[in-house]
Amino acid sequence: MKLIIQIPCYNEAATLPVTLGELPRRLSGFSSVQWLVIDDGSDDDTAEVARNCGVDHIVSFTGNQGLARSFLAGLDAAIRLGADVIVNTDADNQYVAADIPLLLEPILAGRADIVVGSRPIDEITSFSPVKKFLQKCGSGVVRFVSRTEIPDAPSGFRAMSREAALRLNVFNDYTYTLETIIQAGQKGIAITSVPVRVNKPLRPSRLMKSIPSYLGKSLITIVRIFVVYKSFRFFMTVGVTLAVAGMLGGVRFLAYYLSGNGSGHIQSLILSSILLGVGFQTMLTAFLADLLGVNRRLMEDIQYRIKKLGVSGPVNHDGDGPATPP
Repeated sequence: MKLIIQIPCYNEAATLPVTLGELPRRLSGFSSVQWLVIDDGSDDDTAEVARNCGVDHIVSFTGNQGLARSFLAGLDAAIRLGADVIVNTDADNQYVAADIPLLLEPILAGRADIVVGSRPIDEITSFSPVKKFLQKCGSGVVRFVSRTEIPDAPSGFRAMSREAALRLNVFNDYTYTLETIIQAGQKGIAITSVPVRVNKPLRPSRLMKSIPSYLGKSLITIVRIFVVYKSFRFFMTVGVTLAVAGMLGGVRFLAYYLSGNGSGHIQSLILSSILLGVGFQTMLTAFLADLLGVNRRLMEDIQYRIKKLGVSGPVNHDGDGPATPP
């Protein structure tokens, strides 16, 4: 069996040698352990440092595409390189590489196809109280939407089988972590988590440039998760709420009208009509969104079958599309 450890990188020339120095070259259950670096349009010497450190494969973007696209490019390359299992880790050495066997054990035992490393969030001193709270909120939303029990959804330290990697897609440009867990739950991919350790930070987080920025992007991500993966429930809830409010306003006007005081409450009737109209339109949107969701799932199934046949194109990434690794 072949294991490929992939590392998405953006300007990681300073931290990458530390990360690579901790990664294993041999692991029980695998005849080959290889390293793959995804250089996401770095402005420094990330790719050159990776070569000098003995990285087996490098996928490069000419411009920065973001973490989500780098993650997917790595999966695509690893699949084409014949990986049976893929481990994803961060270039800033956040995760203890010695815990990689913990991630692999459920996959090798046949109990799971995706394993997420669960960090001791409450014990990480470099995380502010706000970040810890948002991490827990995000994980809670993911558990609700995906019907899984992953305690640390934002963790990027994870392992997956080749079959699971073939089935994953990411629509969010900000991060892949939440969405891939939701897809696993929606698609019936066996997923679990194991406790892992973390190292002291080598640099500030790139995803959390400031608390307001992180909060805004996290809220947008959570809303998009609901809209994309729970579209019928989302729009139907909004539509029913508006329609009920409109009906209550109509009942209120009717009560005044029957008592002979309707002339002074015509505004309530207008507002009620607007709320009822918007509410019913939103409920119709729920059905349309549900149909789009069905179409998306059919397209994902077609994409999976194409990947399975190995005809979706070569591997190297130039920033706009695929090409082949060195």
